Amino acid sequence: MRGETVVQPAPGHGTVRIHPTALIEDGVQVGEHSSVWDNVHIRRNAVLGHHTSVGEKSYIAYEVRIGNFVKINAFVYICAEVEIEDMCMISAGTTFTNDRFPRAFDPLTMELAGSEPTDETLATVVREGATIGAGAVIGPGLDIGRFAMVGMGSVVTADVPAYALAYGNPARVKGWVCV
Repeated sequence: MRGETVVQPAPGHGTVRIHPTALIEDGVQVGEHSSVWDNVHIRRNAVLGHHTSVGEKSYIAYEVRIGNFVKINAFVYICAEVEIEDMCMISAGTTFTNDRFPRAFDPLTMELAGSEPTDETLATVVREGATIGAGAVIGPGLDIGRFAMVGMGSVVTADVPAYALAYGNPARVKGWVCV
């Protein structure tokens, strides 16, 4: 593959492929047989499992946890306090959010608000085997259930149960899917 950096982990472990334009901050762990493509930015202390692929121009915030056998397509934004379990598909253009009341200005300090997690940052979990369609927006503090499927372009504002097919704006359960 042209233009990529191949990182060789310890003997007995698989190859990790990191494109030379990817920005990987200190403390990031990338599991064996994983790939990080062009112009990806992974912030400090994020963890990616083995056999995971992160598509071009995606962003993964600090301390995000991503499991094994996860496919993250291009232009995906994964903010702090998001966990993605094993075998998930996060399609192109998906955006996660983590703040129910975002503001650019902090009225207490009279300064521009920081982007670090605070007491108001809400965690989201994408459970094992779930699929999120292209262009979906995932609200803060949600649970996307095991093997659930979120349709493309959906705006998810409530938890999605395991094996549910949810889509729309706001996303609603419209059916059920199997593994």
